[in-house]
Amino acid sequence: MKVGQLMMRTVKTCRPADALSAAARVMWEHDCGCVPVVVDEGGGARVVGMLTDRDICMAAYTQGRPLQAIKVASAMSHRVCSCRDTDSLMVALNVLRTNQLHRLPVVDADDHLIGLLSLADIAREADREHGRSKVEVKDDDVAKATEAICRPHASREIARAA
Repeated sequence: MKVGQLMMRTVKTCRPADALSAAARVMWEHDCGCVPVVVDEGGGARVVGMLTDRDICMAAYTQGRPLQAIKVASAMSHRVCSCRDTDSLMVALNVLRTNQLHRLPVVDADDHLIGLLSLADIAREADREHGRSKVEVKDDDVAKATEAICRPHASREIARAA
């Protein structure tokens, strides 16, 4: 199975210059914990970052300012991992696992956003495949990926040990 068969095609986004309050409102109104941060480019939207609800909370805490006074660019993750709609689910699951991510933007050949794939999407597919003769996503693969994604980052391990 390919990513394009499972990804969510309607994706809410924000821009780097948006206030965090606007991004938080998008997350609240659309019941999502993450939005890709995009810039317009050549007829599409290129992903330049990812913003999670946790990023918003940590920015408010560390910057000590109201959300409307903080720009998305100062809180978003600038490191973007993505996949293509033609990638297999196992390729996407490996990207999620190795980078400890819960969601991946799906981009086209021009790196324009066309969808979003989550670990939950893959887990639901594994559940749907129960009892089928041909299984593309094994429960064990999802479990191992989840364990790797949830493992504390090395920097947090060091801080805890100190």
